[in-house]
Amino acid sequence: MHPVLRSVLRRTGLVGLGLACALAGLLQAGVLDHAAQLERKGRFREAETALERALETARPGSTHRLRLEEERERLRRIRLDYPLTRAALWTALEESLVDASPTEFERWLAEGRFDSIQIDGTRWYADTAISNLFFRHPELGARRRSPGRAAGKARLSWENAVAIRDAARREQRPYVLPKRLQVTMTLTVPADTIPPGTTVRAWFPVPRRYGFQDRLTLLGTSSPLQALADPDSPIRSAYVEHPAATNAETRIWIEYAYTAWGVHFDIDPARVALPRPLDPDLDRHTRQETHVEFTSPLRTVARQIAGAERNPARLARRFYDWIADNIRYSYSPEYGTIRNLSDYCLSHRYGDCGQQAFLFIALCRLHGIPARWQSGWSLFPGSESIHDWCEIHLPPYGWVPVDPYMGGFATQYATDLDPAQRRELRDFYFGGLSQYRLAANRDHNQPLTPPKRSLRSDPVDFQRGELEAAGRNLYFPEFRRRLVWKEIEP
Repeated sequence: MHPVLRSVLRRTGLVGLGLACALAGLLQAGVLDHAAQLERKGRFREAETALERALETARPGSTHRLRLEEERERLRRIRLDYPLTRAALWTALEESLVDASPTEFERWLAEGRFDSIQIDGTRWYADTAISNLFFRHPELGARRRSPGRAAGKARLSWENAVAIRDAARREQRPYVLPKRLQVTMTLTVPADTIPPGTTVRAWFPVPRRYGFQDRLTLLGTSSPLQALADPDSPIRSAYVEHPAATNAETRIWIEYAYTAWGVHFDIDPARVALPRPLDPDLDRHTRQETHVEFTSPLRTVARQIAGAERNPARLARRFYDWIADNIRYSYSPEYGTIRNLSDYCLSHRYGDCGQQAFLFIALCRLHGIPARWQSGWSLFPGSESIHDWCEIHLPPYGWVPVDPYMGGFATQYATDLDPAQRRELRDFYFGGLSQYRLAANRDHNQPLTPPKRSLRSDPVDFQRGELEAAGRNLYFPEFRRRLVWKEIEP
């Protein structure tokens, strides 16, 4: 160490303390970078060892300690997302594909058709590898032993979209055909997961206030409600505390009702222009942030798509159409294990609904179009699931919904619709939304109310609920979730 630096570090004054902290910060950043490099090389054990050693001296409660813990946990979660050996993958393929052959399997392995990762000298495969094979290679659908869920969903989605579009045009307003929905969500922790009597802290996603969604009525909770986030909060949660059961599973639930409207904006590009100047909230949604980064590959693709177009509505529609035509749907690893979700989708040319939404948001923001996250659940009958989409701001219309996933679904997977119907469905979800949505989030990477004391299971999104007990996060494999709903009289 340099003599002057050593002298300063020996001092007990504020200057010495500041320099010592600065030096410690540099060393800590170096550990994180080193661990990330080891991870990219597949050397997980070495990365974990480096993080463990750094944690031995990290100050309790410090930001740096939290970052070290996040990176260590991230490595553990990656392993959970890739549990299949090569032999197990072959077994899964045989069970899913008619006339699967070893020769075909070997060729597909060589082509990289199965999601995999190298960890400490062994290649592991994702538990979604077989499902994603059918998404990315739909020509294999005829050989699939169990059909996918797209067929029935496509026709019902188109009928719903046409009804909303026609009602909006008839009534000359964007929010129409309201439905009153009653939802029960249950989080179940298996017996012996946590000590009996331990307080389980539980956060449930609930509908936030939008122009197309309002009138939340809480109908009951398994334990008294401790906190309900503001109706306009970026992510809206209901929080309860519940004692762990003795020799039995612990069931924590919430029941509520809310009203949702179908949405359709008839967007006329000739009426749209970027607001000048942007207000602070809109300006924030034109900037880079976590998972929305203006990388060189993103800039290159954006230039190719945009060409000479400058109109915000036409630009956004070009980005939407490009994603629908070029990005295949695929189940994703957990979001907390991916460093840049928009780049992941762009570089792989596939992604789930949220990754497609992030890519669309990044493309729009790069061209100054305010864009933000929106997510929760799709409650469309027969295909209920967690779901992500987004919004863009187009004056004079304001915030309008865009669902890039549904554009791709209509284009690539709605095979039981004729070309005109597929086009109508694709057009609808640029500015339209079904009533069968439960929107809990208006932004990503936002804190819960009250804040969680442990690491989040999903630090990006909030749809499946979050649990912790005794200061420890209960990760998704440690509990089950179930959401049921019904339509009730308005």
